[in-house]
Amino acid sequence: MTTKTTPIVDQVEDRWPDAGIPADTLGQLVLASNLLGADRRVANFGGGNTSAKGTAVDHLGREQRVMWVKGSGSDLATMEGKHFTGLRMEDMEPLIEREEMDDATMVAYLAKSMVDPSMPRSSIETLLHAFIPAAHVHHTHPDGINVIAGTADGEAMIAEIFGDEAAWIPYIRPGFLLSKQVGEAVRGNPNLKLIVLAKHGLVCWGDTAEEAYKTTIEVINKAAAWVDAKTAGVERFGGPLGAPLSDEDRRSLLVEALPEIRGAVSSERHKILTVDTSDKAVEFVSSKEASQLVTVGAACPDHLVHTKRVPLWIPFDPVTEGAAELGERVRELAEAYRVDYRAYVEQFGDESTVLADPDARVVLIQHVGLVSVGINTKTSGLSRDLYHRAIEVMAGAQALGEFVSLSNEESFHVEYWPLELYKLSLAPPPGELQGQVAFVTGAAGGIGGAIAENLIEKGAVVVGFDLDGNGAAETLSAHGDQALAVGGDVTSEDAVDEAYTAAVLQYGGVDIVVSNAGIASSSPITDTTLAEWERNHRILVTGYFLVAREAFKILRRQRTGGSMVFVASKNSLVAGKNASAYSSAKAAELHLARCLAEEGGADGIRVNTVNPDAVLSGSRIWGPDSTWRKERAAAYGIAPNELEEHYRQRNTLKVNILPADIAQAVTHFASSARSGKSTGNILNVDGGVPAAYSR
Repeated sequence: MTTKTTPIVDQVEDRWPDAGIPADTLGQLVLASNLLGADRRVANFGGGNTSAKGTAVDHLGREQRVMWVKGSGSDLATMEGKHFTGLRMEDMEPLIEREEMDDATMVAYLAKSMVDPSMPRSSIETLLHAFIPAAHVHHTHPDGINVIAGTADGEAMIAEIFGDEAAWIPYIRPGFLLSKQVGEAVRGNPNLKLIVLAKHGLVCWGDTAEEAYKTTIEVINKAAAWVDAKTAGVERFGGPLGAPLSDEDRRSLLVEALPEIRGAVSSERHKILTVDTSDKAVEFVSSKEASQLVTVGAACPDHLVHTKRVPLWIPFDPVTEGAAELGERVRELAEAYRVDYRAYVEQFGDESTVLADPDARVVLIQHVGLVSVGINTKTSGLSRDLYHRAIEVMAGAQALGEFVSLSNEESFHVEYWPLELYKLSLAPPPGELQGQVAFVTGAAGGIGGAIAENLIEKGAVVVGFDLDGNGAAETLSAHGDQALAVGGDVTSEDAVDEAYTAAVLQYGGVDIVVSNAGIASSSPITDTTLAEWERNHRILVTGYFLVAREAFKILRRQRTGGSMVFVASKNSLVAGKNASAYSSAKAAELHLARCLAEEGGADGIRVNTVNPDAVLSGSRIWGPDSTWRKERAAAYGIAPNELEEHYRQRNTLKVNILPADIAQAVTHFASSARSGKSTGNILNVDGGVPAAYSR
């Protein structure tokens, strides 16, 4: 047997500072919470909860005993004082004498116990904290404990490690009964130092925030050291299955497969994918035991609403199979997953159950990697991060003996638990284009930048493609993982292909394509050089063709439709004096869009055109010293600084056209809610130029 070179479970760092400790109880609670949440091996995103007991003065000036506890829907790593809920201890302490209390009654009771009704709803495990007679209580879901809590013989292992300092609570869903069991265990044994919740996590406490925090870290590391000693020489997940896939082959497979996957897991709404080919992810999907472990269930109840009970497992042999077989299998198994999920909900739900999105949240491709799924980058990334915690828990539990999880019924009652669903309801409402990926050319310019901003504002993620890659990056810099800048030339087949490859690897595919890259030149026909003619047609026609052609390939693999918007010009309809190269290229753009509308209709791909006129504000083409501005002014016999007024006066509405106006028109065509039955159409944004009225 091969000796492993890394521990099954990692030790965690004690981050408690030597100085700068807040003097107040709430401040110390915030500090401890942030430190616990800073290491996801200790506390999942949004998971775990902390509390502190002290005194506070109420609105009548009376000093009262109060417990501050994590508010529902917050995250330990980023919590501030305002995210905690204060509740009166005199209201909560007597409840331990009760035999039972249903969730609805408990929530209503706790709401009346809050010292300030404007505070967030308290954690679903509030009474667990209240019933423990210690000033500070920390509940976490650490890998080092959950590998044991998720092992078939976990109770005996905890007893071996900690003796009578630990109590084991068999799995029960959080709520009054679990809180009562924990409270009675602590009160009944003054030597108790920790409680392990089967298949769930760890509870520690102390007289101070520092004591509770350090006890938590000490317990985790003691368990991790025991696990590592116990599993010395054991390979994670039984070792690798077959020869490893090269990075180059893995990348090629993903570029082909991701649009197929994205379409397959977007049965009800568009999704964003996050690709993970990290060492730990690849190790798991390439292992001997992965195909069995993925069927067991979640590694922690807190994972369920983000990862579902099980991932979508895609068997794949890269030695004998290729991208075509992988794509076909993904669609087949994604549909089977939905069928199984609906049956699971039907079996355990009732007439009040509202079926959640039946698509998988985590897709595991054997020998290739992990692909997480979400309605935006945040939820997709969260599914990935939580599944990494599951990988670590499964590694340890399986090495110790046998990984176990909640039953299907237990999983359902957590996933569809109203108190758990409440946390999801706190998320902001979805944007109009949420889950969609937009590919915008010319993103560094005034119009392109405005289009990108508006699409992001409506919920889309944006890939900005521009010859000026740095300019595109600057334009999109404020949007973090909601945007990706790619430098390249729209007239280069390789550059366009690489830009779409970047979009696919970053987000999984594309839904909205805005061809906006442009140039402009003006000269009488006798002065128009062949180079000027060819440059206009190369960028404004060939570039639009290449961008559209590659988009069609991806959209057809996704099979979820799509919207393509060409930003052309009033000159596509109206002859432009001294602008034959530019105007004829714009006319070709417009007709190309009409041709593509006919080609794309059967696949649900809509292609429409926005025709601006004279968008001088924020434009590089129309800059104060640009040749185009000087040439157009000369064509009209006016000074360059008179152009804005000239264009304003020549349109029917007597208005100037701004980049934001074009962005609004593009969004109209991008949105299926606004224009889902429109294709092959033209929307003029020119203030009304009679010569450009469509006939």
